[in-house]
Amino acid sequence: MSTAVKNATESDVKAAAKDTRATRATRAVRTPGGFSVRLDVRALTVVVLLLVAALAASVLLIGTGDFPIPAGDVLRTLVGDGNAGQEFIVNELRLPRVLVGLLVGASLGLGGALFQALSRNPLGSPDILGLGQGATAGALVVIVVFSGGSGQVTVGALAGGLGTGLAIYLLAWKRGVHGYRLVLVGIGMSAIMTAVNGYLLTKADLVDAARALVWMTGSLSGRDWAQVWPLLWLCAVLVPFVLASARDLRMMEMGDDVSYALGVRVERVRLLLMLSAVLLTAAATAAAGPVSFVALTAPQLARRLTRSPGPNLLPSLCMGAALLVIADWVSQQVFGADQMPVGVVTGVLGGVYLLWLLVTERRAGRI
Repeated sequence: MSTAVKNATESDVKAAAKDTRATRATRAVRTPGGFSVRLDVRALTVVVLLLVAALAASVLLIGTGDFPIPAGDVLRTLVGDGNAGQEFIVNELRLPRVLVGLLVGASLGLGGALFQALSRNPLGSPDILGLGQGATAGALVVIVVFSGGSGQVTVGALAGGLGTGLAIYLLAWKRGVHGYRLVLVGIGMSAIMTAVNGYLLTKADLVDAARALVWMTGSLSGRDWAQVWPLLWLCAVLVPFVLASARDLRMMEMGDDVSYALGVRVERVRLLLMLSAVLLTAAATAAAGPVSFVALTAPQLARRLTRSPGPNLLPSLCMGAALLVIADWVSQQVFGADQMPVGVVTGVLGGVYLLWLLVTERRAGRI
């Protein structure tokens, strides 16, 4: 037997074994309407465990602060069985912060998974593409030039993120949007927005510059119900739409020609999903500032846990929420309440992960 035939036979055996493992990992479930749905048991287990971890970390985070509250008292207060002091601390001061953390983490995780799937590149995240820097530029314009309040800063960040996303899409367009071209244009846009942000900081007075720097670190400190409701409504609209598009997105990962042949309107789906990812990222940045690297690491970690092909949208969403609240809890445990912004913690952890990812991709010959 020749070497080529032997290698081909070994590849076929490995592919068959991989398909067998994938088949064993999924189960067909029949719905009441008569439809058959294939369920990935491992992915579902990962989602459930991540939700449990996120909720457990949320309870611990609510009980952490200058006035510690045991987890049992936190749970009793959340169901309306706490005393007046605990209800004020939990429901008015700490619960909005935790909800913002969950929503921001979920938005960044889902947005990062969308960008990585659309670009077919593990580095295709909002942190690398410059969307966070664009949202920061919009917020800095409001702070430095107009001395706007928190509501106006939110609007400015949304406008900056949307404008940057539109510019990246238009500059990357050439008979469609290719993944590597999208990443390269995004890296260039990130450099431009970073320079703009530096210029705005040099032109700000001392008070505005200090206020801008605090916002730019990415923090959940001082978040209240005013940040919860807009982000909650946006997630309620976009998350179901994105999850419903998971099938088209998975087919698009096989290439545009194959997707067209399977009946997917590639450019329309790509544009709508990119718009959804930009909105999720910009809204998360507007609510908590540019929290670094959650959008990059959450989809990667979720994929490694589920070991499933495809975009892994729901696991990435849950991973992002769990990562952010756990990072905020860790920062408060190590450095004290509000002493270390959560963006610093995620930036350090994400930077280490990015270096590891770059080394891995280089050894694999993909970059």
